[in-house]
Amino acid sequence: MPVLAILAGLFFPDKGVSPNAEDIFTLYVLIFAMALVVFIGVQGSLIWFLFKFKARRGRVAAQIHGNTRLEIGWTVGAAVVLVFITVVTFIKLPGIKNPPASDIDASGNRVAANAFFASTDQKAPPKGATLNITVDGQQYIWRYQYPPQGDKTVFAYEEMVVPLGMTVILRITSDDVAHSWWIPALGGKMDAVPGYVNKTWFKATKVGTYRGQCAELCGRNHANMTARVRVVPFDQYQAWFDREAAGIKLARDEGAKQRAEINKQQSTTQTP
Repeated sequence: MPVLAILAGLFFPDKGVSPNAEDIFTLYVLIFAMALVVFIGVQGSLIWFLFKFKARRGRVAAQIHGNTRLEIGWTVGAAVVLVFITVVTFIKLPGIKNPPASDIDASGNRVAANAFFASTDQKAPPKGATLNITVDGQQYIWRYQYPPQGDKTVFAYEEMVVPLGMTVILRITSDDVAHSWWIPALGGKMDAVPGYVNKTWFKATKVGTYRGQCAELCGRNHANMTARVRVVPFDQYQAWFDREAAGIKLARDEGAKQRAEINKQQSTTQTP
């Protein structure tokens, strides 16, 4: 695995820090290994045949009109490869698509982790705390709307902050054109389409900052539409949420105060 970790980002996807990203990485490696075996077998046979049966002076090539066992063998071999890929994909797909239970509750306390479950559509995670964030793509920035805590409301741009070990459910949409949300270390990408809501999830297993960007050409500043997720312990997340909520409330109160003063001044000016 250390070798695979080094190759991640070169030949393989980034090594994930979320269960769905780990399953994507594992599936990719398994299919890559199978493809590598087939490639070596085919190319090795070709090179061997080139040397064994190369033209020699005075030698006439044998006339071969088929080899039944060989033809059956490569047909069955190809079928076995496809069956292997299909079975492994369907085994891994539920863990990629369906969110698991959080490792912490709504107060940040550790809880027992539950197993994955299979489904053809994304279901709600097993009973327990989740963090539901709306991801809104805008030319050329990401906006994150957090669920309210009492009278506290928080939204943020560019950087999403989430608690370690909690399952995060993302509702992804767009205000204008098609975008695509993708943080490679946290799972597969999901399109943000105006008028539609797509869902994906992740559960970060390691503290850190994970970067990505819009993966759908969305205009001239597409390359600058970056995304960033910062994973912190629950107490740090709650402190961040409280600071953001206080700042937003202060800004709204100041805005309301200034609007009232402007309206008062306009009323005084218009009075005959």
